Order: sequence, then structure tokens, then C-alpha cells
Amino acid sequence: VQLQAYGGGLVQAGGSLRPSCAASGLTFGNNNIAWFRQGPGKEREFVAAIARSGVSTSYTDSVKGRFTISRDDAKNTVYLQMNNLKPEDTADYYCAASAVPLARTSRPYNYWGQGTQVTVSS
Repeated sequence: VQLQAYGGGLVQAGGSLRPSCAASGLTFGNNNIAWFRQGPGKEREFVAAIARSGVSTSYTDSVKGRFTISRDDAKNTVYLQMNNLKPEDTADYYCAASAVPLARTSRPYNYWGQGTQVTVSS
């Protein structure tokens, strides 16, 4: 099983990025997918999750209205559209897969990708 996160980068405050998470080696449509992030000197935190249905989603309060999680099961890929980025969004972003829908803690997630770095300059 492999999850590969990519598409991070450097952007000015107010800008947008759309990291992607590509999965292989698992039945993608059976898995609930989430994004977590870990900023410099901070603990890893939940960002957003999407259920395997693709209909139900969950977001941490600080990104509601700015981030949108979506999935394309035909491409085994989940996206995180990030708009109106703020310097406090600077972090390594990780995707993870779980059988538990919309879990907001890391423990239920069995598979993790490597991080993709997002840096927002002020």
C-alpha cells in the first residue's frame, strides 16, 4: 500500500494550492481519506476528511470555508483545494487512509503518505 502526497509549494498569503494524494495497493473506494498537517514546532493536527462515499466531509474549524477536500475514485486520488492561505497554514501536509469514516485523530488511520510541504509567506 502506498499513499503519495504531492503538489505543495510556496505561495503568498491569500493564494491557493491544491495538493493531491495518490493511492495504490488498496481498494481506494473502500477507504476514508484524511489530510493532517504538522507545522514547525507543532504537533500533527487533523485538517480534513472525506468518507468513501465522497459525500460526507469534515474540516477543522480553522480551515472551514477556505479548504475543500474531494476525491476521484477513478484516479485513486484525493485533493485538498486550499484557498485564501494564511501563514499559519504553513506545514507538512500528510494524507492517510482508514476504514473509519471521518476520524479526526490519527490512530484510526492505517496507511500514511509522506508529507508535502506547504509554505505561506506573509
